[in-house]
Parts: sequence; C-alpha cells; structure tokens
Amino acid sequence: MTRIDTEWTRREDLRAMLAVLDAEGDRCRYVGGAVRDALLGIEATDIDIATRLLPEDVIARLEAAGIRTVPTGLAHGTVTAVLPRGPVEITTLRRDVTTDGRHAEVAFTDDWREDAARRDFTINALFVDPATLEVTDYFTGLEDLDAGLVRFIGDAGERILEDHLRILRYFRFHARFGGAVDGEAVAACALHADRLKALSRERIARELLLLLGAADPLASARLMADGGIWKVVLPEMAENGLDRLAELLAREHALGAERNALLRLAALLPTEPLLADAVAARLRLSKAQRLALARFATPWPASGTARQVAAGVQPEELVAPWLLLRAPDAMLATGWQSLQDWQVPVFPLGGRDIIALGIQAGPQVAKALGEIRRRWIFEDFPEDARLAEIAAEVAASG
Repeated sequence: MTRIDTEWTRREDLRAMLAVLDAEGDRCRYVGGAVRDALLGIEATDIDIATRLLPEDVIARLEAAGIRTVPTGLAHGTVTAVLPRGPVEITTLRRDVTTDGRHAEVAFTDDWREDAARRDFTINALFVDPATLEVTDYFTGLEDLDAGLVRFIGDAGERILEDHLRILRYFRFHARFGGAVDGEAVAACALHADRLKALSRERIARELLLLLGAADPLASARLMADGGIWKVVLPEMAENGLDRLAELLAREHALGAERNALLRLAALLPTEPLLADAVAARLRLSKAQRLALARFATPWPASGTARQVAAGVQPEELVAPWLLLRAPDAMLATGWQSLQDWQVPVFPLGGRDIIALGIQAGPQVAKALGEIRRRWIFEDFPEDARLAEIAAEVAASG
C-alpha cells in the first residue's frame, strides 16, 4: 500500500480541524494536487480535502469549534477553512449532473469513486486517508504518475466536452509532469480545439501563463502547435515563435535566470509592441502585465549599454528580462551581469540647480535638465564633479 510522508500532513492546525470534522474512518480524505505533489516530493501550496459531510455541516462544525470559514463555492460544495498556517478547501463529494463545456451543475454524493470519476486526470484523482496516510487510487493514477503520463479519466473527448478548459489543462499538466505523450488525449484536444473560443479570456490567459511558467514548457508548446491549439488561443503567434521560445529557455538556463511566464509569452509573439499590447488587452491582462508584455515585444536598442538602457525604462525591473529575450548574443552575458543587484542612480539635479547656473526660469530649464541627464547617462552616471562640469557646459551653450 502506497503512503505519503510530507510536512503538511503533520500540521497541528490541520489535524485539529480534521478532528472537528470527525475524520476517523473515511469521512474526510486529502485529495488532488497536494497528494500528487507529495508523491513526487514537491512542496504543496494548496491543501484540498474531500468529505461526505454536506457544506452546511462542515460550516456548522468548524464554526462551533471557533474555526472561521468562508463559503467560497457553496453551489459546488466548497468551503474554505481559515487556519493559522493557511487556508484549506473542503469540498463535499459530488457528481456532475449537467455540463456545457464552461459550467457544471453538480449533485452531492457519498461515493468516493463517483467523485474521483468526475475529476480530469488520473494523477489528480488520488485520495489519502489522514489517519493512515494510505493512498486510494481508483484510476491507475499512481502508475501514470510513475510513468510521467498525463491521462484523462475515461474518454478524453467526453471529458473535454464537459469542460473545454481541460484542453489547456492537459498541456499545462503535461508541461509540468509529463514525459510520455497520451496520443488519445492529444488527438481529442486537437479535435475540439475550436471549443476554446467559448471560454472567457481570463481563464485562457491564466492557463497559458501557468503552462508557460513550467520549468520547460517547450515540448508541450510544440504539441499544442501540432494540434492547432495556438491558432485558437494565440493567433498572433510568430512563425518562429517556438524557436524563439527555445532560445529564451536556453538563455535562462545558461544565466540561471528565474522563470518569467510573461516573457515566454512575448517570445512567441512578433517583435511588435503594439501587437503585444493588443494581445494583452484581449487576454484581459492587468495594466502592469500589459506594460511588461509591450516592453518585452520591443526591439532592443541598437546602441547603449544595458545600464544606459535601464535608465530610460520604467519600471527599471523590466530591463533585465527584456535584455534576456531581445539583446544580441554579444552583449547578453555582460549586460545581464551588469544589471544584477544594480539600480539606476537617482539623477541629483533639479530645476533650482539649473536656474543657479544662470538659465532663466521657463521651458529652457526642462530642456537643459534633459540634455544634462542625457549626457550623464551617456557617460555611465559619472560622479558629482563630472556632472557639475557637464551642467556648466550645457548652461554655457545655451
């Protein structure tokens, strides 16, 4: 019998909550991603619990014990318990009654297997008894996890028709956990790719960024191209987008750079900031994400050091990833290194300093300041003595 052994199962706040819910026997079980990750030795970020208790019973028991709850999804049986070491979702066992590819109407059940059968992939349908930490596997999830195989529970096409987002979820999970390729799953995703058009842009954007944030999403991205998925979710993708993604991943590896899903998305797009901004708007990205994506889709300047470029970009933290994607090979390593743990120096002069040099208050002050700052950047931010010389020269000239 397979068991899990991980830090979060020893959480005192979690044990206390399970005791309140009377978790002895099979009333509650751990389920889903936390179980899967524990089996792979990955630290879990979200703990999910399945229970036979109805949502109102979960709320009543926890609140009677002084544990705060949030009714995060009562229609689908989900209650969030607010614990000292982080929230935990508790969901009543359920089965799908109707589905339309975007939403599901559910009914509650007391059958563990029936609940497992409505989940998407075999590796996500593993249960663990909190008392024994033994794994219950109804659909060969353990075997698939060992094989690096992401496989739908039941018929892949039918599962996609229930929830169209499962197409992108398949490739996301393949990028994270897959090595082997399930031909049936890929064929079903390709067959139903157009159904992704019915989903909200926010849901598509979230899945794409999660997928591109995997350690190495390239193989999955190529599978998506072969299946025509990118044509649906990212029709603006450049013809050489996958090659540029491969180059970016190689640069990240060589320089030890952190993963940046938005930068990887930019790698797939043409080097056209206006187009990137349109993509960001369509995907309903945040204002900060839109700004970043447009910056990343901008060609790297033909002249100037990395630090000089950084002085002209706001926010300056966009410069290092932008360089990683767009800078020529000749300046990549030195430019990257020069930006690490460096901040653009604060330009120390203001309008009063310029007026003190004899320039009359008015538009000429701003013009002079701009020229002094330009030369200060061009000379790589010299010390005060040289800056004073530059200021005097600009004032004298005009």
